[in-house]
Amino acid sequence: MGWSIHGDGRRVQPGAVVAPDERLSWPRTIGIGMQHVVAMFGATLLVPTLTGFPVNTTLLFSGLGTIIFLLLTRNKLPSYLGSSFAFIAPLTASQQYGIGAQLGGVLVTGLALIAVGFVVQLAGKRVIDAVMPPVVTGAIVALIGFNLAPTAVSNVQTQPGVAGVTLATIVLVTIATRGMASRLSILIGVVVGWVFAALTGGLADGALETIGNAPWIGLPQFHTSEFHLSAILVTLPVLVVLIAENVGHVKAVSEMTQRDLDHLQGRALIGDGIATTLAGGFGGSGTTTYAENIGVMAATKVYSTAAYWVASIFAIVLAFIPKFGAIIFTIPAGVLGGACLVLYGLIGMLGVRIWQDNRVDFTDPVNLTAAAVALIVGIGNLTLTVGAVTLEGIALGSVGIIVIYPFMRWVYDTIGEGQFR
Repeated sequence: MGWSIHGDGRRVQPGAVVAPDERLSWPRTIGIGMQHVVAMFGATLLVPTLTGFPVNTTLLFSGLGTIIFLLLTRNKLPSYLGSSFAFIAPLTASQQYGIGAQLGGVLVTGLALIAVGFVVQLAGKRVIDAVMPPVVTGAIVALIGFNLAPTAVSNVQTQPGVAGVTLATIVLVTIATRGMASRLSILIGVVVGWVFAALTGGLADGALETIGNAPWIGLPQFHTSEFHLSAILVTLPVLVVLIAENVGHVKAVSEMTQRDLDHLQGRALIGDGIATTLAGGFGGSGTTTYAENIGVMAATKVYSTAAYWVASIFAIVLAFIPKFGAIIFTIPAGVLGGACLVLYGLIGMLGVRIWQDNRVDFTDPVNLTAAAVALIVGIGNLTLTVGAVTLEGIALGSVGIIVIYPFMRWVYDTIGEGQFR
């Protein structure tokens, strides 16, 4: 697991980069690792905050998951596995089943990702492109984000003043700052919103006492998973997002480091799948490779996996500080609403970006019709109950487009207008 020392270990010369298998001196590596902690912090904590999962437990499994990922990719693929925003909507939609059933959905999604990873490792990335072309992937990602828009609006209406301050702060920091501050805009907005709520009486009764009574040192809160078919079916479509994020991450890091890392794609999916499975088995939120940390690498030109080991260890240490988790759970509804107006919209727009980046042709009636129907099913949360199984908007829209799109394409290309083109 050793890393060679880059140069003199103290600086990166102009135009040079620190490769994944290199490192700077340990004090400087620790400093870079702390930047990675800051980069992943806001998003990783926000997911359990919004879904009611234990914050400290989620931190623990993000750290452990990152270590597993680094080991499986042989320290050649720098990445931090933080909480995936894609789980917010299905976990919120399945709250009525309880946290055990929610965790069961996360666990099964992790197992499915492991299976996909093994297939990709054996057959190559082309198998993903064949089953989920960009028009399908983009639609699923978009409907996952837009499905929970009513929840964000409901939280805003609970405390419109607090939500407005939170939203305004996020927007202002995003567009008026550069570098790390811009990347932490959501975290900064949540902090400002929390302070505003505290000053205006917007915190829940006894919130400050709860923080004061929480111990500094303690074990994370663990839960056991249960298996409820409806909760699993709501959560399983997140698999599409995790695959897309992993594939995109490997491509991005390959381009940044000027190294061909495609041969690690299967291992990356397996690593993320194991991390998500462990989290679902004990009380943490599902994980994904983090774009936020790519920003740190782009800014520092340091791609050393040693820095990610530092970040992982620090996250694990924080997981054993209960007072930290107590602070997170005092965040009021208005703050969550203001932040979610941005977050849910960003997830939805990520789906649009997938279409844009891949130049999906919406003059093609198959692409247009399949995506349109899937989006409305997801946004409107169309629900179908078959026996004891309930398919809600996310699951129904995702399963629908994956199953129906190939059939529509075949009909159009063989007996429809497509044969005359």
